[in-house]
Amino acid sequence: MKEMVSGYIAIVGRPNVGKSTLLNRLVGEKISIVSRKAQTTRHRIMGILTRPHAQYVFVDTPGFQTRFSNALNRAMNRGVTQTLTDVDVVFFVIEAGRFDARDEAVLRLIPAETPMILVVNKTDQVKDKAGLLPFLAQVAQKRDFAAVVPISASKGKQTDDLLKAARDYLPHEELLFPEDELTDKNERFLASEYIREKLFRLLGDELPYAITVEIEKFEVEGKLRRVYAAVVVDKDSHKAMVIGKGGDTLKRVASEARQDMERLFDGKVYLEIWVKVKSGWADDERLLKSLGYE
Repeated sequence: MKEMVSGYIAIVGRPNVGKSTLLNRLVGEKISIVSRKAQTTRHRIMGILTRPHAQYVFVDTPGFQTRFSNALNRAMNRGVTQTLTDVDVVFFVIEAGRFDARDEAVLRLIPAETPMILVVNKTDQVKDKAGLLPFLAQVAQKRDFAAVVPISASKGKQTDDLLKAARDYLPHEELLFPEDELTDKNERFLASEYIREKLFRLLGDELPYAITVEIEKFEVEGKLRRVYAAVVVDKDSHKAMVIGKGGDTLKRVASEARQDMERLFDGKVYLEIWVKVKSGWADDERLLKSLGYE
């Protein structure tokens, strides 16, 4: 009979390599928001997968930021480096066929003594499959990787191979979390993230990064949840952008976020959203702490 193992696995990589998509795929629920824009994930988020003989606790981290240096990005980078000292295994995620200085910068952060699996994502997007093997061989020489696993997180290809590779490096322990738990984050946090995801998706490249979501009130009445949320922006012009013509954009954000919440929370959600301006919030250490940034 297999011995029970449990442990922490950090999912790290430069922005936009598919870390959150991978976490959601492994856990089987959308607990980390996904967008084509870099810097979507801003907090460390744990996703928990419990199998008969193993519990995997995945830690999704923000993509390490090298381009900007405001208080928000410094807080995010602290989250990445702190995570790397506290885990049993690291999934170092890169894009198939693409490895640049930003990947190198993240690789240098990972302690040499921590077992590291090279996760080559987005293999489904590679047209020249023959060119993939030389690419894998080239990147594999950069560190003594415990394993090299090509995957497609969006299609769910070879993610079981990834779990098998990680299992060998997890300590022999009992469960770290109850077996029915999916994440360490509460419903209030997940509600704010779902709203933020819709803002990123619906506003696309028009939306500046100086935007966040603050849940001002979260009430549970039986199966009903009442959520009152403020979208925090940096300027009045951003406020108009979020609201949209005749309030259309904000209404759509609220409608789509509410549907996601109802699926995850398995109950009705009453959602009220408004927009407020807090100039310079992304560079205000005290304000960032009040908004949940470490």
